[in-house]
Amino acid sequence: MGKPVIATGDVHFLNPEDEIFRHVLLASKGFDDADKPNPLYFRTTDDMLREFSYLGEEKAYEVVVTNTNMIADMCETVRPVPHNLFAPTIVNSAEDLKSLVYGKFHRLYGDNPPELMVKRVETELHDIITCHYDVIYMSAQRLVQNSLENGYLVGSRGSVGSSIVAYLSGITEVNSFPPHYRCPNPECKHTILDVPKEYNCGADLPDAVCPLCGTRMEKDGFNIPFETFLGFGGDKVPDIDLNFSGEYQSRAHAYCIEMFGSSSVFRAGTIGTVAQKTAYGYVKKYMEEHGKSASAAEMNRLATGCVGVRRTTGQHPGGLVVIPQENEIWDFCPVQHPADDSESDQITTHFEYHSMEENLLKLDMLGHDDPTMIRYMEDITGVDAKTIPLDDENTMSIFTSSKVLGYEDDPILGPTGAVAVPEFNTRFTRGVLLDTMPKKFDFLVRISGYTHGTDVWLGNARDLIMSKTTTVDGTIGCRDDIMLYLISMGLPEKRAFKIMEMVRKGRGLPDGAEEEMKAAGVPDWYIGSCKKIKYLFPKAHAVAYVMMAFRIAWFKVYHPLAFYAAYFYRRSQKGGFDAAMMSMGIEAVKANIEAIDNNENATDKDEDLLTTLEVCYEFYLRGLEFLPIDLYKSDATKFVVEDGKIRLPFVSLAGLGENAALDLVRGRDGKHFISIEEVSQACPKVSKTHILMLKESGAFGDLPDTSQVSLF
Repeated sequence: MGKPVIATGDVHFLNPEDEIFRHVLLASKGFDDADKPNPLYFRTTDDMLREFSYLGEEKAYEVVVTNTNMIADMCETVRPVPHNLFAPTIVNSAEDLKSLVYGKFHRLYGDNPPELMVKRVETELHDIITCHYDVIYMSAQRLVQNSLENGYLVGSRGSVGSSIVAYLSGITEVNSFPPHYRCPNPECKHTILDVPKEYNCGADLPDAVCPLCGTRMEKDGFNIPFETFLGFGGDKVPDIDLNFSGEYQSRAHAYCIEMFGSSSVFRAGTIGTVAQKTAYGYVKKYMEEHGKSASAAEMNRLATGCVGVRRTTGQHPGGLVVIPQENEIWDFCPVQHPADDSESDQITTHFEYHSMEENLLKLDMLGHDDPTMIRYMEDITGVDAKTIPLDDENTMSIFTSSKVLGYEDDPILGPTGAVAVPEFNTRFTRGVLLDTMPKKFDFLVRISGYTHGTDVWLGNARDLIMSKTTTVDGTIGCRDDIMLYLISMGLPEKRAFKIMEMVRKGRGLPDGAEEEMKAAGVPDWYIGSCKKIKYLFPKAHAVAYVMMAFRIAWFKVYHPLAFYAAYFYRRSQKGGFDAAMMSMGIEAVKANIEAIDNNENATDKDEDLLTTLEVCYEFYLRGLEFLPIDLYKSDATKFVVEDGKIRLPFVSLAGLGENAALDLVRGRDGKHFISIEEVSQACPKVSKTHILMLKESGAFGDLPDTSQVSLF
């Protein structure tokens, strides 16, 4: 037939001893022949020649070496994804971006801003427009603006806050200029950049009045280098990640489709792999089924060998991939249903989205609790969260003491008042607060970096602080800290950037860097700290999160009812609020906390409820009260502030879902029931079990069970 014969290995793992991992994985899928010998390891050329020796030396060489190389030589170099960035078109995107940026720039800093600021803006805009990233910026700007117009703040994630263009165009609230004062008087707009070096962010600057007009000056700037986002000369494709309210996320996705068209927008595909915990479960089950036992070290070794193996495909919870209007998705990648489920109405990219992020516009629009909570509290209080000062002393105090909240050194909650404040609410982060005792906004940013990084706090920054080797502001909290510090010590910008990039990825120091750092006077403990780090958080991300957290903390201090109503609302949406457990007073809540704490077999659900129980405990500790569920007064889902208390909604009953709760609200509209039976008839989605739960909670008051009247 004239067809060349090619020898292949059907390789599934690298080394012969790795075969056990495949047995474990096949057993997890229920294959009867999972333990059948399966030597599908990678064979060397000599191994392959031995395997095919039965063909004779000459023919074996032909099929193993000659023919395989011949076929390889016939194949041109193929790239699954084309080179370069293929962005969609937005008419006048570059002009619109410049207009937005310079418009806000001059509104804030006047017609003659400081040269340092002008140079920063011009440099960024030049790189962005030259590299054709303006479409990426304008896409994000329009999505954020649409959310703001609908009443929801948007938080930024990743390093986008490093870009002053992102701030001036309205994409992020993080101002990456160095700390500074600016005069808000429209007739003045004087700016002061010459501030004491000990201040790392504008929020910590002391109050000042404008020396020209006497107006109280605004304080801003978080000192974040642009290069952490776009590299030097725009050599990194910008990845703009945004946190929308969970309530608004689907509308944000719909608006993206409206902007670019349904044929240009696809859900970003993901590849699900075996996690460590899952792998350990596979190994444990395999051992039990085979009547074997092994040491903990061997169990972990076997589990580690299974980690990272592909399990399934899925979709990113907030990622959308946008292709140019003149292209088709097949120009870049195939598409599929998640997990190959043909019944699904979702279409995702077949390639994992990270493999295309330098070629296609990816918009990462996740749902997040913070914007939802802030909108909820704004609606109750009428306060615009954007006006909350980031230097409020009472708010800052709760990160070290709960005194301003009306209690001190509680045996359950500890000394701080940070319970339920995002970024700082876990027992671990509250412990970090006690070790650092933050009095400045910059410290909160560093703490966010410590707790989101890997090997940044424990065994590293904490030891340096506790041993008094350095202070909090001398440690590495975020990746940008390294670049800024090394530049201040005299290292060239590009070298400082390279060192930062290596360290933040957990790759240690680049060749020769340790000697260069020592020559520049960088202390040994700092170099040692760099070597320990496995992952570093972006400062812009930390600032954005802490800004949101501080605003929420401000409501906790000054508008507690609005704060707790918003918090419990979000917890109830995730099944984390149980009225039967949490609305019976402080002693009942305390008993439930102790029960979970003392339960060695506490489940993840128990731990989730514990988080809410701690907040309920504080709620009662501050003298606040719940109003019971009421058939006529309770909302379906929202915790409503009523007469200085919080009225429980129907969904606060564990097991009574949103559909049944909404049915109760619809069914009661314009009615006055004469019996529980009548309620049940008016609300078909409310089951008998729900009716019993409502009755036990007292929601029906003194309503009789039936509408029948006894004559005797």
